[in-house]
This record gives sequence, C-alpha cells and structure tokens, in this order.
Amino acid sequence: MIFEQIATGGCQSYLVGCAETCAAAVIDPELSQLDRYLAVAARDGLRIRFVIDTHTHADHFSGAGELARRLDVPAVMHRASPAPIVDMRVDDGELVAVGKLRLKVLHTPGHTSDSMCLVAGDRVFSGDTLLIGATGRTDLPSGDPEALYDSLFHRVLRLDHALKVYPAHEYNGRSHSTIGREAAENPRLQTQDRAAFVDMMRSLNLTMPTHITEALRTNMSGGKTVAQMLAEAAATVPFMSLEELKSRLEAGDDELIVLDVREREAYRDGHIAGAQLLPRGQLELRVNQELPDPTRRILTCCEFGRISTLAASTLRVMGFQRVVALDGGMKAWREAGYPVRSGSDP
Repeated sequence: MIFEQIATGGCQSYLVGCAETCAAAVIDPELSQLDRYLAVAARDGLRIRFVIDTHTHADHFSGAGELARRLDVPAVMHRASPAPIVDMRVDDGELVAVGKLRLKVLHTPGHTSDSMCLVAGDRVFSGDTLLIGATGRTDLPSGDPEALYDSLFHRVLRLDHALKVYPAHEYNGRSHSTIGREAAENPRLQTQDRAAFVDMMRSLNLTMPTHITEALRTNMSGGKTVAQMLAEAAATVPFMSLEELKSRLEAGDDELIVLDVREREAYRDGHIAGAQLLPRGQLELRVNQELPDPTRRILTCCEFGRISTLAASTLRVMGFQRVVALDGGMKAWREAGYPVRSGSDP
C-alpha cells in the first residue's frame, strides 16, 4: 500500500494507493488541501479513482465534492449520508476496490448516523468514531451515544487489536495508534457499562466547533462556502493596489469610477473622495441606471475587500469587462493614512 497522511491543523486526511496498479483514493479530504492531494498523487505516480468521506463533517469543510468534480471520479459515503454530491453510496461489509487494494466498509453510527470506518490491510481509518485517546462526540446533528457504544464495543474493538488506527482528527501530533492500545488506554473506553458510557457522553459539555453552521450547511447540501465563492470570484477579477488608486486620484483620472458597494451608513462614516455609492445588495437592480456605460473602467471597494471582489465578479459577468477591485478595502486605505471624506456626498 502507498500511504500518505496529510494534516490540516487537527484534521487528518489520507491518500492510499495500490502500488501495482497506481490507483488511489483520498479519505476525508479537507477543502483547502485539494492541490496538495493532487501534487502528492502526481509525485507518487498515482491516479485518484475515489474520494471518500467517512462521515458528514461538522468542524471543517469537506473537499470531497469539489475534488471528485475536478477529477470526474465518484464521491463515496455511507448510504445514510444526506449529501447530494455522493455518487457511490456504500453499506456495511461492502468493499471499495482501489486497484488491487480493498477498503472494507464498517458502518459505525454514533458520532453521526452516516459514520463509517474503512479497514485496509494492517490499518483502520476510523473517521471520528474512534480517536486517539478519545471518541467522536455525540452532541451534534444525528449523534447518538447509544449507537456509538454499540459501534465501539460491538464492532471496532472486536477488530484485530494489532490494526493501526488512523482517525479523521488528532490534535496532539500523534500519527496513529492501535486498536489494542486504545482498548487498554483510551479513557472513554474504560467505561464499558452501556448506561455509564451514555451518561458520560451526554455530560461532556464540549464547545461547539468553529464554523459549525456553515460546515454542516455546505457538507450536507453540497453548497459552496463563502471562501469558495470568494476564491472563484478572485480568480476572475484583477485588483488595484492602494498606492495605484491614490496615484490615479491625485492625477485626476476622470476615466476611473470608484464604486463603493458598502451600505449607506458605512459610506457616510468615511469613503474615498469622489466615490459613487451603490450597495452590493442593490447592484443588479440599479446597475443599468447607475452605470450606463459598460466600457468604463470601474473600481469596486468595500470595508475588507471581500464584498467588492464579489461585486466586481458580478459586474464582469454582466458585461463590465474593465472592472477591478481595490486590494485590501477601506480598512487598509485608512490604515495607510490615505484621506477619506465623511457624509453622503461623493
């Protein structure tokens, strides 16, 4: 087996491949690491054939759908997954054939209803069912401590104790454990009475993951994250530096329209002298009246440079091909000590 473990903070993902056929799969890909998976596969001469999520993630953005789309390969999850991006829905006991490598599906609900582990050779990819020194939490959507008890004590711990455990999360720098070590040392697995285990899981009182609402929304629906939308917009829009804009304004560049896309209150508090106000929320409705000449050079600006990037992308789609966005936004403009004007007048 060709194997690579890739960490993104505490998130762990894995590239596994068949040395004989050069087929590979990525397990639990993280959205920000897509280029890295492709680079590692290319380095090792592998062709990614499957993209697999062990469960619906709530604490980070899954890259499964986007990576599967880029490569035109199946996105794989358990059949209980709500995600519409899934191309291959698998069930307990089934195999995912990666060349001559076999990944055996072990349905292990509890952390989520669609949680599964994957057994391959001398290791098990345990998702968030079994962590090193801990287990997956059960207080998130579709979590069930009683189901987790059954999955751990009646399924995972009955696997060969020599199997190496590679979880979907590890925050203390450890690469892996073993089933035997976790059975002997994992604090949560020492509570073997079912009722006591359930009570323990229900009283953990853990903090909610960062971005949980957005992560669940995108991972369950196949929708896009805000970061994805910004990245896609930025890929189609050129930018202008603060210094370049200041220089052009001082030179009296009458060709350039500075378009402030913030709300009126923010504009009144301070804007670039001469800037025209057109809030992003009204852009499509008012653009024909406010910007009648699609050949004009337009610079969009907002507070942090994000909304203006989306606005510039929208304008380009609408036919304004000379639109650019201000790099850094009004916050950077003020921090640079450049002049602003208050009030409702441009």
